[in-house]
Amino acid sequence: MKLDKHFYAAPTLTVARSLLGQVLVRRSPQGDRAGIIVETEAYTKNDPACHASRGKTRRNASMFGPAGTAYVYFIYGMHYCFNVVTAEEGIGEAVLIRALEPIAGISLMEESRRTKDVKLLCSGPARLCQALDITTIEDGINLAGETIYILAGSQPKSSVAAARIGISAGQSLPYRFYLADNKFISKK
Repeated sequence: MKLDKHFYAAPTLTVARSLLGQVLVRRSPQGDRAGIIVETEAYTKNDPACHASRGKTRRNASMFGPAGTAYVYFIYGMHYCFNVVTAEEGIGEAVLIRALEPIAGISLMEESRRTKDVKLLCSGPARLCQALDITTIEDGINLAGETIYILAGSQPKSSVAAARIGISAGQSLPYRFYLADNKFISKK
């Protein structure tokens, strides 16, 4: 069963933790790819690391859209990052999906990533987007549609809250969540 708009409309920190154990699906003509969400990071409106903290721009416009849409951006001139928009429309909050445990379409992921090492397929936001063939073309799509969506999975037994990775402003905030002892997370 696909997660509905009410799931995404909850407070962003709640959504970030609740996404753990859910299943991200990417459908394409080449075949379906999917993985269990094992790591997330929350970005809230008052957070200095949040793209929306300085207001709405052309780049971050979808982040201000309705809860349950995708916010995909290009970073460092070479990588894409996939986020789930949360909170009320106009607020500008989202959850970055940092890592997946691959469960379907693994051969397609290996081809896209040019590696057979299953641990390296989706362990990091850029790797995840490359493995699932997610680009800014998917920015702003409804996650209740047929291209990219999240299915209800199982609630994890134990998760960890920690500082986020790869940012300077707001780094110490414990807004990174991951499944304890999962070998597919990006970093311990």
